[in-house]
Amino acid sequence: MEGSHFDDKVNGVVSQQSGLDRGMKSRHLFMITLGGVIGTGLFLASGSTINQAGPGGAVVAYAIGGFIMYMVMLCLGELAVAMPIAGSFQTYASTFISPSIGYLLGWLFWLNGATTIGIDLVAAGMLLNNLTGVSEWVWVLGFGVILFGLNSLRVGTFGESEFWFAGIKVVAIVACIITGCLAMTGTIGGHSPIGISNYFADGLFPNGVGAILLAMLTVAFAFNGTEIIGIAAGESEKPEKTIPKAINATAVRTLLFYVLSIMVVAAIVPWQEAGVKESIFAEVFQYAGIPGAYTIMTLVVITSALSCGNSWAYSATRILWAMAKGGMAPEALGKLNKYQIPMNALILTMAVSGVSLLCSVYAADSVYLWLISICGLAGVLGWMGICASQFFFRKEFINSGGKVSNLKYRTPLFPLVPALGFFLNLIIVIGLWFDDNQRIAIYAGIPFIIVVMIYYYVVLAPKRAARKDQITNG
Repeated sequence: MEGSHFDDKVNGVVSQQSGLDRGMKSRHLFMITLGGVIGTGLFLASGSTINQAGPGGAVVAYAIGGFIMYMVMLCLGELAVAMPIAGSFQTYASTFISPSIGYLLGWLFWLNGATTIGIDLVAAGMLLNNLTGVSEWVWVLGFGVILFGLNSLRVGTFGESEFWFAGIKVVAIVACIITGCLAMTGTIGGHSPIGISNYFADGLFPNGVGAILLAMLTVAFAFNGTEIIGIAAGESEKPEKTIPKAINATAVRTLLFYVLSIMVVAAIVPWQEAGVKESIFAEVFQYAGIPGAYTIMTLVVITSALSCGNSWAYSATRILWAMAKGGMAPEALGKLNKYQIPMNALILTMAVSGVSLLCSVYAADSVYLWLISICGLAGVLGWMGICASQFFFRKEFINSGGKVSNLKYRTPLFPLVPALGFFLNLIIVIGLWFDDNQRIAIYAGIPFIIVVMIYYYVVLAPKRAARKDQITNG
């Protein structure tokens, strides 16, 4: 990159976040990202999307969500290749927008990650409670210990475990799509062909076109996790080669998996019956007449939830570590253990996710949807931050004398892609206000944002300024 000031700025940030083990292989990076995306947002929350938007509306919502996700990934790719750091978009926002925005996005992402871990643990507990009758909180506690153990290992070992965990649900989704198509045509299951009759029984959009917008936050939650690829860049072996490949592969396959699987599920499960507590994907195999398929698929969904929680435990921990390295979180959270794992950050992340136990005691179904709404809002705001960061990064790079052709990975159609990505995510946030069930995300999110920003400007900013003056004055 040209421009000495710009080079110094970028190199200084990369140097500040050094110390992690770059033991993440290309296949680990791809599957961890895929594992972070394909979880309860698809296997469980998609039921509420189909119920809310109808069969046709759900497919449209997931197609739009996938398009938005792909634009965000294109923006993240340019940033992650230029600055492969664990702080990812939190650090990008701090560097190219403002430290206060980066501070806010970092804590929002961490809260999103810690809460999503809790959501995944509760989801697994709910399903196993249905199968075994054993209380949900027992499963939540046990699985929480397992996730903590996996994230305490070297990153290469963690990457290997997540590679196989994520592989299970990819196979399951492909099997669901194939099996569902065969059942729809009457080839298996002993039913007459139903084709796509469910789409037209009450109309493609039984609750109106407006229901698509209202369902978009749940859809955004489903696609949350693709940004993990930026965080994992800080521990990948050859980020300039692995990141572009992983971004394109993850974006395209995630979009295909989501849209195709939703098309099949919505064709088989009537939209009025789609719900949250039961796995609608298991219903597809049951409809196909496969013996024991419901139990098998439920176990796959449980594995999927744990895989997703595993990826989020990794990413939330790294964001917290990066913020500590940048003076935006307590210094103790920036310490590494002998395996180069930020153990203190991991302990705090898992402790906060443990609050999910409350969901299994009080109104599990309703609280589950509330948490999805709050996490969806945090994720959408994070995506807006990625688009804005890429826009300002590119502008500063060019203004410093850099040539776009020298960027190893370039976001296409600049500035259309970051601008459109930002705008569409903003529409999703605005749509929250018009949904009584998800408005809780605004009620909970706005006070949190206000408190975080007040703390930054009143407490943290003066300390950072004093520290900078002390270093400058020697």
